[in-house]
Amino acid sequence: MHAVIRTGGKQYRVQPGDEFNIEKLGDAENGETVVFDDVLAVGSGEDLVVGTPNVEGATVTADVVVAHGRDKKIIVFKKKRRKRYRRKYGHRQPFTRIKIKEVNVD
Repeated sequence: MHAVIRTGGKQYRVQPGDEFNIEKLGDAENGETVVFDDVLAVGSGEDLVVGTPNVEGATVTADVVVAHGRDKKIIVFKKKRRKRYRRKYGHRQPFTRIKIKEVNVD
């Protein structure tokens, strides 16, 4: 069974056993269980239930594997030619690593 959840302004297709990074969950600690109730679609095999906008009674349960971390640095470089304007700075996005335990549908 798989589901599409929305968290941190992004959508993820998840199924039990998946482990990935999401936008930082501020109050989550290592080993804590997190429940996502913003489920957009649920499917198993050929069946797919799409919510309007959410599927009623569907939740996704996940465990926090690593409390928090930071992604690789991206470099942001701005330049206006012939104007002597150059700005360079970096950004590291904070994340929370989770592992999906189960997809529940009532």
